[in-house]
This record gives sequence, C-alpha cells and structure tokens, in this order.
Amino acid sequence: MTDATSTVETDTKTRKRLTERFPVIFPLAVEIHRLRRRWQWWRSTTPLAHRLQGDDLPVRLIRHQSLLLRSLGNSDMALQHGKVVNLKLAARHIDGLLIAPGEEFSFCRLVGRTSARKGYVDGMLLENGEAVAGIGGGICQLANLLHWMVLHTPLVVTQRSEHSFDPFPDNGRVLPWGVGCAIYYNYVDLRFRNDTDTTFQLRVTVGEKYLEGEIRTADPVPHSYSVYAVDEGFDQVGEHWFRHNEIWRDVIDRRTGNRVDKEFIKANRALVKYVPPGTGRD
Repeated sequence: MTDATSTVETDTKTRKRLTERFPVIFPLAVEIHRLRRRWQWWRSTTPLAHRLQGDDLPVRLIRHQSLLLRSLGNSDMALQHGKVVNLKLAARHIDGLLIAPGEEFSFCRLVGRTSARKGYVDGMLLENGEAVAGIGGGICQLANLLHWMVLHTPLVVTQRSEHSFDPFPDNGRVLPWGVGCAIYYNYVDLRFRNDTDTTFQLRVTVGEKYLEGEIRTADPVPHSYSVYAVDEGFDQVGEHWFRHNEIWRDVIDRRTGNRVDKEFIKANRALVKYVPPGTGRD
C-alpha cells in the first residue's frame, strides 16, 4: 500500500470526527472536499482508465462473488433491495473496463454522482457515524468486491478509505473484516494503478443472488496472492468498544507454488456500534 492511501484515510477520519461533533458543518465540509477533489482531477496528469470492452481478455486472475441480500442488524430489508437496483446501475460503468499499463482506475470518476434522475434509489448509506437511507446507497459493495480482487493482483492501490465505525455484528462474513471500502462522491474514492506491462480487465455483473466479479489480463502474471487477517479482536476504552486486526498477503510463485514474499497491507481499528460477542453482554 502507498503513502497516498494512508494520507487519504487520515484526512477522511479527521473530517468524520469533526462533522460528528459539529453536524451543522457537514454539508459545508462536503462541498469543500468536492471542490478540492475537482481541482486535483483537473491538475492530474495520470491517464484514467475509461475504455469498455465486451469480449473477455484471455487470462482470468481471480473470480469472486458476494451475497446481495443480507440481514444487517435491524436494518430495513427494503434498503437491501434498493441496493441491488443501485449496483446494477453502477456496474454498467465498470463491466468490461480495460486498464492499460500506466493507467489508473477511479471509482468516483467512472460511476459518477448517484442521483434519482439517473435512476438510483434509496439504499443503505453509512454516513456520519450512522447507517441511514440515501439515494445510491449500497454501491460500496461494488467497491468492496473490486478492492478484494485487486489485492489478489499486482495492481497498486493508490487511494482507499474505510468506514470509521463497524455498524453491524458479523453475519455470514466471508472476507476478513477491514478489507472493505467507503465511497462518497467525489473525494472518498477507490483508486488503483496498473504498473505492469500487460492490460487488465474488470468484469462485474449483478446476478440473481450474488454480485459477481472477475479480473482478467491479456498475459499471464508471475505471482498469485493469498490475503488474510491476523491479530483480530476487540478492546474497550471507557464505555466504547473498538475492533482491530491486521491485513497481510502472501506472494506466491505461480510456477513453483512457493511463497516468495509476505506483505503488510493495513492495520485496522474502528469504533463498534454493537455489543461485541464474548463480552458477557451480547
């Protein structure tokens, strides 16, 4: 992971702490950050991936799927169904995307701002410390899927933020906690860059039961990756509980099957919005 990722996460968490304490300044803070990001976009010289191709590139590096409808705490299941509508709209902008050598992917630039005029509906948003209904809610699941797959490739994550709180207890969790993404147009983004000599392709579809994804390439790559969490647990500070872990990945030589490197990805720590299991009060 890069210094850019850490800087964005620190800036995002600082904004969240300020707006949680002073919610009246939240809309102003949002507009300031959006203006700043538009200025950064205008100044950037990094080419952004934008070409869609219907035909698959020949080599599949990874395939993953995530359940569309899940019971999350006491949340309204209608928001889960709204999320599916939103995911179908967002996936159209990403499915088939080619990322050539030197190009960078930006979730916010490709998907754009969600609005009712574009067909987006109410889904669940994690905003300002709470789970709320909002237009376009739920598209973070698409960013989560992409980020998890990218961690299994040589693509370099250049920007990623996560939510500063853990809103719901685990219910059928498949991926390690702490590998998800926060998306908030346009300054809380997921970005990754292709520093290799081959072209990558993203495939994403919304099926009957699952959000499905693949990352494909024009040529084979020398390594595969195994991503996992260590040091998982909860700790208490005063009246508040926090969840923590570390994300690592093993780099594996595809030819021999041997591990050739072990990479630290991220240390996670977030405020828990539920009573942790095993504390005697769950």
